[in-house]
Amino acid sequence: MPSNALFLLFRIVAFIEGLSWLVLLFIAMPLKYMADSPEMVTMVGRAHGGLFVAFVILGIIVSYKYEWTPKLMLYAFLASLLPFGTFYFDYWLHRPAQKWAIQTDGA
Repeated sequence: MPSNALFLLFRIVAFIEGLSWLVLLFIAMPLKYMADSPEMVTMVGRAHGGLFVAFVILGIIVSYKYEWTPKLMLYAFLASLLPFGTFYFDYWLHRPAQKWAIQTDGA
């Protein structure tokens, strides 16, 4: 797998994990408590849990491959716990002036 493909996979999983977190918080949970319909929490919760585990595992792999500092690894993990956090982390990581920006030299 080319190096950038691994990082692209991490970004995709991060996006979907963040989206599932928002669906769980803002759609499934209100349906459970306001409409007495807990089924969606079960389905979305399982999907979100699997995506969270994939995000953490891929985050560890990517952090070693790109030699992230422990501090940056911690930021990635904390971002996954906050609503909209993975979206902001991705934006922050790819700012043009960001020293953590992923190089596309094919290495």
